[in-house]
Amino acid sequence: MHAVIMAGGKGVRLRPYTTALPKPLVPIGDDFAILEIVLHQLAAYGFRTATLAINHHGSLIRAFVGDGTRFGLHVDYAEERTPLSTVGPLFGLRDQLPDRFLVMNGDILTNLHYADLLRAHVDSGAPVTVATFRRKVEVDFGVLAVEGDKVVEFKEKPVLDYRVSMGVYGLSKSTIAAYPVGIALGFDRLMTDLIDRGDPPAAYDFDGYWLDIGRPEDYDEANRTFATLAPILLPAALRDPR
Repeated sequence: MHAVIMAGGKGVRLRPYTTALPKPLVPIGDDFAILEIVLHQLAAYGFRTATLAINHHGSLIRAFVGDGTRFGLHVDYAEERTPLSTVGPLFGLRDQLPDRFLVMNGDILTNLHYADLLRAHVDSGAPVTVATFRRKVEVDFGVLAVEGDKVVEFKEKPVLDYRVSMGVYGLSKSTIAAYPVGIALGFDRLMTDLIDRGDPPAAYDFDGYWLDIGRPEDYDEANRTFATLAPILLPAALRDPR
């Protein structure tokens, strides 16, 4: 099982933390970086190889991760010369990738079982399998539906309930075969392309823990709650080194 981790973004929303560090290396709790947790999780779930797509502060990620031995993985690197978004880095790797593999962002905390997701993708036969998470958003206003100059519906402070992408995917190499090397492409465009041609992605619904470390308030929450989250996020050997 192979994983590709997207770790090249600038982390603009998380400044000033990401001024000197790439987002995947910002510390969580007292002892771990986000990427460190992810790599240990992948190894615990049976992954043996991983590719890190790097750009912003990529040399720091190389120095921290090395060849992956200390995580129980063999790690190699794909360095972007220009930003290629979340799918574009894969196009130059096609010859080195297995038929089906995991793709994920390098800045998320979750107890998602990555191997189960990849197995579900293999079984589904879908071009992409998207890990999804239920989000509820409370709107602080009365929401109107308007037709012409008439209000036809009014909902006071509704709660929106929907599923969002977790930034973790099972992907088949054949799905990206037609895209040229060097173009910037995100998963949003890939999904649209697949839906438009009648080959929709599969969904893998997950209801455990998930946090995208995208904003300062998310990062603060992760640090504030990490002591209670560690038992579900860290493999047993890291929770109790003895």
